[in-house]
Amino acid sequence: MIVRDYSKTLTATLLTLCGLAIVASCVLGPTPIKVESIIAALFGGGDASTHLIIWQIRLPRAIAGLGVGLALGASGAALQGLLRNPLAEPGVLGVSATASLFATFTIYWGLVELSPWVLPGAAIVGALLATALLAFIAPRISSVVTLVLVGVGLSSFSGALMSLMINLAPNPFSLSDMMNWMLGSLANRSFDDLGFVAPFWLVGLAILIMAGPGLRALALGEEAASAVGLHVGRARTLVVLGAGLVTGASVAVAGAVGFVGIVAPHLVRPLVGHDPAKAIIPSALLGGLILILADGVARVMPTDQELKLGVVAALVGAPLFIMIAAGRRNLEAHT
Repeated sequence: MIVRDYSKTLTATLLTLCGLAIVASCVLGPTPIKVESIIAALFGGGDASTHLIIWQIRLPRAIAGLGVGLALGASGAALQGLLRNPLAEPGVLGVSATASLFATFTIYWGLVELSPWVLPGAAIVGALLATALLAFIAPRISSVVTLVLVGVGLSSFSGALMSLMINLAPNPFSLSDMMNWMLGSLANRSFDDLGFVAPFWLVGLAILIMAGPGLRALALGEEAASAVGLHVGRARTLVVLGAGLVTGASVAVAGAVGFVGIVAPHLVRPLVGHDPAKAIIPSALLGGLILILADGVARVMPTDQELKLGVVAALVGAPLFIMIAAGRRNLEAHT
């Protein structure tokens, strides 16, 4: 059977579409602005009000969507390669839930009033702690199943504690803030927010790309990978560390957003010859494109309140997840 690899063409196409999506996102908003005025503002021209709207409100939001999507798509592709399971995603190891727990903790105790950096900082600290635990465990276990079970335990425990805080919320305002943040949103994001998490995104993505060749070897199975000289524990640790860094940073920016890490790699994989190393970058770009478009849908829906990004992502992603799961079950039934 001939395996076709369109990775270079796919990457170039997705880069172009992401650029166009960012411009389109700058068009969307309650204040109508002509495309030519937006393009002028992007290059430093245009009137002062248009420049302010684009550079302080719409462009940071679009780039935040791109960054979160890049992180979730790349980490989803890497985790699916590591676990050899198309249903794996960044939340599978409990890093997303732990980051969400720490962020919710700052809202519950009112610590967010101390500084605008408290909540994103807490989310990243939570992700790093979970990642440190998983990175410590990864080289010391012989099976990824054990790693997944640890992640399920982390996720369940963090979810229980978040539910407890919601149940015991001291006032309606704290409850509302926790619920709104947990639903995921890119509203009111600034370049300062992006600058805070960008180093975590960049380092994490670099680690995931470095782990690509190891994922290609792991596609043959852990025993075969070890036979060709791969240090399986080190490869596993790289993926866990990279996924933890980018996921924590994404939670810090957008809150809880699911399904992108499952859907983007699933759509990309057949176009890159099912090569887990070549799937990382296109999956990241497709994840960014999906989130920019999902945020655009959330902004233009005719509702009294703006839909949350996590809600839109779940409405689109959940049916696709069911289709992927059903297709995998049918495939296994015939093999």
